Amino acid sequence: MTSGPAAPRLVMRGISKRFVGVPALSEVSLQLGAGEVLALMGENGAGKSTLMKALGGVLTPDAGAIEIDGEPVQIRSVADAKRWGAALIHQELLLAPNLDITANLFLGSELPLGSLPGRWLRRVPRERLRQAAEGLLERVGLALPASTPVSRLSVGQMQLCEIAKALGQRARILVMDEPTSSLAAGEAEHLFGIIRQLEAEGIGIIYISHRMDEVLALAHRVSVLRDGRNTGELGRDEITHERVVELMVGRQLSSHYFPARDHAAPGAGQSLLEVRDLLVPGAAASVSFEASRGEIVGFAGLVGSGRTELMQTIFGVTPALAGELRLDGQTLRVGRPRAAIESGIYLVPEDRKRHGFVPGFSIVANLSLPGIGRGARLGWLDRSRERALAEREVVRLRIKAESMAQRVVELSGGNQQKVVLGKWLASSPRVLILDEPTRGIDVGAKAEIYQLMAALAEAGVCILMVSSDMEEILGMSDRVVVMHERRVAGVLSRHELDQRRLARLMTGQRDGEAAA
Repeated sequence: MTSGPAAPRLVMRGISKRFVGVPALSEVSLQLGAGEVLALMGENGAGKSTLMKALGGVLTPDAGAIEIDGEPVQIRSVADAKRWGAALIHQELLLAPNLDITANLFLGSELPLGSLPGRWLRRVPRERLRQAAEGLLERVGLALPASTPVSRLSVGQMQLCEIAKALGQRARILVMDEPTSSLAAGEAEHLFGIIRQLEAEGIGIIYISHRMDEVLALAHRVSVLRDGRNTGELGRDEITHERVVELMVGRQLSSHYFPARDHAAPGAGQSLLEVRDLLVPGAAASVSFEASRGEIVGFAGLVGSGRTELMQTIFGVTPALAGELRLDGQTLRVGRPRAAIESGIYLVPEDRKRHGFVPGFSIVANLSLPGIGRGARLGWLDRSRERALAEREVVRLRIKAESMAQRVVELSGGNQQKVVLGKWLASSPRVLILDEPTRGIDVGAKAEIYQLMAALAEAGVCILMVSSDMEEILGMSDRVVVMHERRVAGVLSRHELDQRRLARLMTGQRDGEAAA
C-alpha cells in the first residue's frame, strides 16, 4: 500500500481580520511546503504583517483556519505558535542587549532542553545552557562565544542569533521580515547560505522582502497580497520583476518606476552647496564636493563608508572638526541642526522610526512640528492653520490614513516616510538630504517618492541622496559621489555611471584599475 503525498507544512485558509471596522485581511489563504522558501510580497499596508502576526499568535483572526503538517491548530498566543513550531523574526530584532547570547537564545522559553525531558530551562545548569547555545551558534555559522553580550554584536550577527533562537525552539516554520534591510553585502550572502541550509533540513520559510534580486535568488514561489486580499501566486519560472509589481500595485510601472528626467547638466553654473575640506569625526581624510540647484547627487558606498556620518555633519548633528560649508556663496556655521534648518537644509534620516517622527503624535502634529513657531499667535498654536498645513501635505503626498488624528506609528512604512518628507516640504527646503529614502517600503510607494524627488529637483531643490540600492543610485542620480572608508573614492557624472565602475570604487579600487 503506497502512502499519499505529504501534507503541506502550513495551510492558512480564509484568514480575515478587521480593526475598528476596517478590514485588514479578507479571506486570505496561503500554503507552504516543507523545505520551501515562499516569498510573501505586497505594498506596505497590504496585510503581510497582519497575516504573519496571526500565524505567530500576536493577534487572533476573526475568521479562518490554520493547519500545520495536516493537523488543525488553534494559535491564540505566542506560546501556542512556539508549541506548533512557528517562529517570527521581525524586521526590528527583539534581543535583549544587556544579556549575553546564551540568555537571549533561551529567554522566555518554556520547552524542555533537548535530551532533558521534564526539566524546565530555568532549572538547567548554566553550563548545559552554554553548551546548547554553542551548538545552535555553530549550526548558523556564528563563530562567537555564547557568553558574548548581545550589545557587542553587529546587526547581521543579531539576525543569526534570532535564527538560532528559533532553531532552539525546534521551529518548523520560520518567518523572516525584511531580514537584509540593515545588512552589509557579506552578511546578506551568509544569511542566504543559512536559508538554503534550513531549506535542505525541511524547514518551511516565509520570506518577506521588497528586494526583487533576493526573491529571484531564493524563492520557490511568490504569493502577493494587495489591500488585504490574495491577488496572485507565481511559480519559480514565472517570477519576473514586472509580473510581481503588477500583482502588487494593480498596474505596470514603466522603466522600473523611475520618472523620466532631463539629467543634462541640471542647474549648470548655479552651484548652491559647497562642502570644502570637511573633516567628519572618525574620518581619516576631509571631504569636498559641490551640488547645484535642481540636482540630485547620489552618495554610494558600502556599509561603514561614512555616508550617513557625512550627512549628519552637514546637518549639524555632529560638529565638523575642520572645513566649511557654503550655501549660495555664504559661509554657514551649522554646528547644530537648528542652524541648518534656519538655512533651509533639512535631513530625512535613515532610521525614520527613531529619528524621523514622534511615534505617539498624530499625523497633523508631526507634519506641523518643524513650523510650529510660525503657526503660533501670541504664544498660542493656531490649530486651524496647523490642520490646513497638514491637509495640504497629506493630499500632495497621498498619505493613506484612517484620519488626520491617527498616530504616525500606526501607518505603513511608506506612509511613515511620506510624513517625514512632508514635515520638511511644508517648510520649502533649499537642500534636502535623503538618507536611504526608500528603505523598507514597497514599489508603489517608491515610485511616488521618486516622482516627488523629480518634481522637487525641477523646482530647484538640491537633493543629496544616500542609498545602498544600486538601481536607485543609477536611476535617480545626476551625479554620484562614491565613498570608501570615509573618503571620497570618486565622483561620476551621469554619462559615466556604470554598475561595475561604481562597484570598483565602492570596494576601494581606483577608477580604471582592473580587479585582481
